[in-house]
Amino acid sequence: MFGVWGHPEAAQLTLYGLYALQHRGQESAGIAALSGGCLSYVRGMGLVSDVFCDGVPADLEGAAAIGHVRYSTTGASSLENAQPLVIKYRRGQLALAHNGNLVNARQLRESLEEGGSIFQTSSDTEVVAHLVAQRSRESLEASIPASFRKVAGAYAFVFLTPDGMAGIRDPHGIRPLVLGRLNGGYVLASETCALDAVGAECQREVAPGELVLIDDRGLRSFQALEPEPLRLCAFEHIYFARPDSQFDGVNVHAVRKALGRKLAEAYPVEADLVMGVPDSSVSAAAGYAEQAGIACDMGLIKNRYIGRTFIQPSQAQRDFAVKVKLNPMRSVVEGKRVVLVDDSIVRGTTSRYIVRLLKEAGAKEVHLRIASPPYRFPCFYGIDTSAPSQLVAAGKGLEEIRRSVEADSLAYLTQEQLFEALGSDRFCTACFDGEYPVAVSVGPEKDCPEVMDDEVPGGRR
Repeated sequence: MFGVWGHPEAAQLTLYGLYALQHRGQESAGIAALSGGCLSYVRGMGLVSDVFCDGVPADLEGAAAIGHVRYSTTGASSLENAQPLVIKYRRGQLALAHNGNLVNARQLRESLEEGGSIFQTSSDTEVVAHLVAQRSRESLEASIPASFRKVAGAYAFVFLTPDGMAGIRDPHGIRPLVLGRLNGGYVLASETCALDAVGAECQREVAPGELVLIDDRGLRSFQALEPEPLRLCAFEHIYFARPDSQFDGVNVHAVRKALGRKLAEAYPVEADLVMGVPDSSVSAAAGYAEQAGIACDMGLIKNRYIGRTFIQPSQAQRDFAVKVKLNPMRSVVEGKRVVLVDDSIVRGTTSRYIVRLLKEAGAKEVHLRIASPPYRFPCFYGIDTSAPSQLVAAGKGLEEIRRSVEADSLAYLTQEQLFEALGSDRFCTACFDGEYPVAVSVGPEKDCPEVMDDEVPGGRR
């Protein structure tokens, strides 16, 4: 997500911000802008460059805008679910963009539909739109906190109306949101790299449970929701975020190098070459190579015109994308004992394919080192892995996983080693240990689990 208030080229800046955040979602893109006192929007399927191939349309010109790139975890990958979502209700127009997942979305939706609400999308984002619209007699300052007291899950939201822009983050801070300043205006973004892209100065991260309200009078902030212990998603550092982004003042690239050094310390192996799976594992591979004193080289060439395979919406698309995305460098790997560093193994199909590629290119051995613990539990907070059957490490031991991916050896970081590299244990690691900070129970729809009826706090469910 990206939002600007108080800059004459808000939509253009938002477009640049979305380009910087393209790694977070590749299915659809959109911008809603305040122009002439009302909200106009453009949304479409595909990359930012596909949707805005001719730049920003003239009807999006104005001093405020919000934008979104989508990676679907709830709701179909379709135009109707593209964001920002723009509605008209009693108080006027409202645009909203969302990163994360609401774990009680189905329960709330059913209640709203019983009360007469009509939904146009299958996304959990629209649930929030209805909750806010129900409180149309109140200001956003009152209606947003009241609405989110009914919501459970991991989320960061940005709202835009003709009168102002707002941002809110879930009480655990599982999903990120940062605040910046630019030429007297304000910027909200999912990552600091997007602030850098438009020349904005990062002020701080929006705190867990905090609501920031921005209008022509400036910025106001208050604790809208009771904060819980901070639990930023560990996968932000491991995979999702760009290496040049920062969380809590810590650079992502530096963390990934530290993860690689931990791997080399704990799981050394006789080898001739270290290589990372581009791009998210390159930093960890560099850290491993430095610690181990082994040469690091590019053993895989990435097709820069293929996006991130992990966030493709279907397994068939992920398989095809990997095949056209990566090509081995025979001259680099032939006859070599290779340490292949990757950020994680989720489904296992990509790892197996890459190991086979390297061996077909002449690698004598391929030793797989994973810069995170085994991914054993489904995520309900914004990663599309909500079925245990999708996870190669669920119910399997290390040797069984090694055989599955066909590596000569395999080692993962432990959770303790992960926290040491992160410099803190204040992270959501439910996908590794099953300890969910927001309690969930798996309902019949895999992508819309319900909150536990008794609202038991975090723990394995």
